[in-house]
Amino acid sequence: MKLIILGKPSSGKGTQAKLLAEKLNLKHISTGDLLREELKLKTPLAKKVESYMKAGSLVPDSWILELIKNNLPEDNYILDGFPRSLSQAESLAKITKINLVLDLFCEDDLIIKRTIRRRICPNCGAIYGSTLIPKVKDICDKCGSGLYQRPDDNEKTIKNRLQVYNNDTSPLIDYYKKRNIYSKVDGSLSIKEVQSLALKKITTIK
Repeated sequence: MKLIILGKPSSGKGTQAKLLAEKLNLKHISTGDLLREELKLKTPLAKKVESYMKAGSLVPDSWILELIKNNLPEDNYILDGFPRSLSQAESLAKITKINLVLDLFCEDDLIIKRTIRRRICPNCGAIYGSTLIPKVKDICDKCGSGLYQRPDDNEKTIKNRLQVYNNDTSPLIDYYKKRNIYSKVDGSLSIKEVQSLALKKITTIK
């Protein structure tokens, strides 16, 4: 099974990708996580990538494709955050065949609110925000670590990222619709409701 999960920044695609990967025993491949790992390791690629990420701009295709190819198994995976442009989708189609594309749709106003409220656990990677609030403020429920806000989770950057998404990523919807593998899911619902809807969509390809 080869899945793609699409959605605007803060649409919940990262959370859903992790849940679906655990439920279906798939490898979760997040371009965001891969890029942040590059930054953490201070690789040569990281220096080039950092300025793009801080501005909320799309990282050049060739760099992303390099990361994807190095981490893509033959089967049983879910791609989170890739492809983000038509050219990336076309490049991906040359190396693998995707079974289903899930698009978590949310209005821009909700996306902005979610982004500003989002907090991350640096230890286990848990994500908190509007739909999942920690029991103790700024403390992770799972491991007890202090939560933090990503530097790029601010209103100015998210508005720019939404503009980039609408301009560059939205054409992917038509691309995958034509291939009859596109499926839309209401991303404004609760985490459990979105997961339930996504699983129902996935069962149609089995």
